[in-house]
Amino acid sequence: MFDLAISGKNIVTPDGVITGVILIKNGIIADVVPNLPSAAIDTVIDIGEKFIMPGIIDPHVHLNEPGRTSWEGFATGTRSAAAGGITTLVDMPLNSDPVTTTALAFDQKAAAAAGQLQVNCGFWGGIVPGNESDIEKLVEKGVLGFKAFLTHSGIDEFPNVTEADLRKAMPIIAKHQLPLLVHCELTPAVQPPAVNDPRSYQSYLLSRPKEWEDQAISLMIQLCADYNCRVHIVHLSSANSIEPIKQARQQGLPITVETAQHYLYFNAEAIPDAQTAFKCAPPIREKENNEQIWQALQEGIIDFVATDHSPAPPGMKEMESGNLMKAWGGIASLQLALPVLWTAARKKNIPVTHMAKWLCEKPALLPGLQTTKGTIAKGFDADLVVWSPDKKFTVTAAQLQHKHKITPYLNQELYGVVAQTWLNGQLIFDQGTFPNLNKGKIITP
Repeated sequence: MFDLAISGKNIVTPDGVITGVILIKNGIIADVVPNLPSAAIDTVIDIGEKFIMPGIIDPHVHLNEPGRTSWEGFATGTRSAAAGGITTLVDMPLNSDPVTTTALAFDQKAAAAAGQLQVNCGFWGGIVPGNESDIEKLVEKGVLGFKAFLTHSGIDEFPNVTEADLRKAMPIIAKHQLPLLVHCELTPAVQPPAVNDPRSYQSYLLSRPKEWEDQAISLMIQLCADYNCRVHIVHLSSANSIEPIKQARQQGLPITVETAQHYLYFNAEAIPDAQTAFKCAPPIREKENNEQIWQALQEGIIDFVATDHSPAPPGMKEMESGNLMKAWGGIASLQLALPVLWTAARKKNIPVTHMAKWLCEKPALLPGLQTTKGTIAKGFDADLVVWSPDKKFTVTAAQLQHKHKITPYLNQELYGVVAQTWLNGQLIFDQGTFPNLNKGKIITP
């Protein structure tokens, strides 16, 4: 007896794309078989030529609740995730208020999430100066790892750490074999020259040079070696750091790396001035640099792709002034994770199977979910996304489920239309509707 059978001609599995049937019982994949069995099945669905892939995992999302729900929130953010085929996300310890740097703050965040989750959600804890005594308590609460900034985070409540701070925190994190996620930019004592035109994208790009990122990554490689602590470099944008990362991994250091969709889809040369929707940190760099990021992703030096969804209200994004120096640095893109990456990848003749690797299988490893999520195989959670790689659409504000419809992808024509999203064998998104609400759960180790 099975609860559900999904048959299709394009099932993306670890063995490639196959024709077959996914059998689901109690929210778990009971088996993947070539043909529909004779056993009793409550519901049978045939998706035909559409592709079915593991539910997408995005471990780099800012939902900002509690405290800054006016920016985003669990209800709108996870609804956006469901519409984009994301079934699991991990929320960053900022920009909520309070930031998730204490056990009490964790409890407040978990309470705020209750009853609002359309998809599964875990939490990263935060590392800030002086909170090393809170690490053990946050581990007990169930954080999946920790996040730190080496430059100003954008909010004063989450100050950046120094090397000395990390030398106190990393041995404790390493003891629990959890990852330390690091925003790698080191701001020098002597700042770059003042920007003459704050609306110029090239001026903004020059204000956050690759050297900041490269120096920070060099530091983290050294600290990783000193403490054998799992280090994860978030949103890599500087191609200069690819070779040092490659060498560190060849030496056996436990370093992983992500990049973001916007570094693979856009290039600095094509970004107009005063368009603050494009502002992020590190910035979107030049085409030559980004082609090297693409190559490192294909070679496996970069492990996966995550959105770094970081929305803000129009006023904070300086939409009217176009001031790139004052605008909030963050790109809203959660719902578009799959089509943006696929649209860019298909131009390079990259196969659909790579989407499952970069958006599902590899991201599952970072928060330790690789035995239950990210793969279509017997025993894994029945978290699934059904989509059409050859169908295209134009991004409009009306389609977007996240709170503020500010994104550089507006009016872009993208390939890859998400038709359905399944969470633990339940249909949570279906052709633009949400048939089963609030089925998400808080994920802990």
